[in-house]
Amino acid sequence: MSTARSSSVWTRLVLRARRVKSSWVKGMLFVAGLSAISLVAAMVVSCASVNRTVQVAPGSPGAKAVGMDTCAACHEKMVENFKSATHARLKAEGDNTLDVGCESCHGGGSIHVDAGGGKGTMINPRKSPEVCFQCHADKRGEFSLPYTHPVLAGKVSCGDCHDPHQGNAVKTGGTALAAQNETCIKCHTAQRGPFVREHEALREGCVICHAPHGSVNAKMLTSRNQTLCLSCHAQQQAASGTIKIGGRDHASFVSRGTCWSAGCHEAVHGSQVNSSLRF
Repeated sequence: MSTARSSSVWTRLVLRARRVKSSWVKGMLFVAGLSAISLVAAMVVSCASVNRTVQVAPGSPGAKAVGMDTCAACHEKMVENFKSATHARLKAEGDNTLDVGCESCHGGGSIHVDAGGGKGTMINPRKSPEVCFQCHADKRGEFSLPYTHPVLAGKVSCGDCHDPHQGNAVKTGGTALAAQNETCIKCHTAQRGPFVREHEALREGCVICHAPHGSVNAKMLTSRNQTLCLSCHAQQQAASGTIKIGGRDHASFVSRGTCWSAGCHEAVHGSQVNSSLRF
């Protein structure tokens, strides 16, 4: 009798444990399902929205989109090369996206096609940076800073440094068979070199020290005064009151401000004679 009762109690305990386990499993599956739904919802929202200003593409009054295939009838090489361009990501398929591609920047092409080509029938982004700012709105702000390239003044265009039609948007660098600096030194020829005593920072590119679109610092530097130099030239803390950089005490120098003025490292891009880039 006692054995039968013990067996019955054990059976009830086992069944209860199974019910608890089943409930736990169901609960976990429910939580996992909610998590999956939330993840999908987040993905949908993230794919359908952006966290920056989006502006309507430019358009010529009365012109309609004709699609890139129509452009290719005359600009075959340009359209073919565009497949490799950074801006090719703008292209989409379907009649409802005919204006995405060439016409995202040049406006609708129907008037241009009807006129058999010719100037004045399409938007030329080289004439105004506003075409570029429709997507790169942050660059408008950078070009409004105190020290910039004169893009807003019309003396330089975005196309002087960027190629929207082929390959990397930056004309050099990436897979181009040229250093990234080539874009800068085609205008800034004095900094080209070669130098007997080079500044190693040039190997990393001009943008290591300069903000190409604009800066609050003179010479479009990314940081002001000696702060920029000390980001690479580490200090060695020695005796109290001394700051050793390159084996020499700079405590009396760093308080003066810039490293490249007052007869110090004035040949900051490179020197033909001095290893410390003093001249």
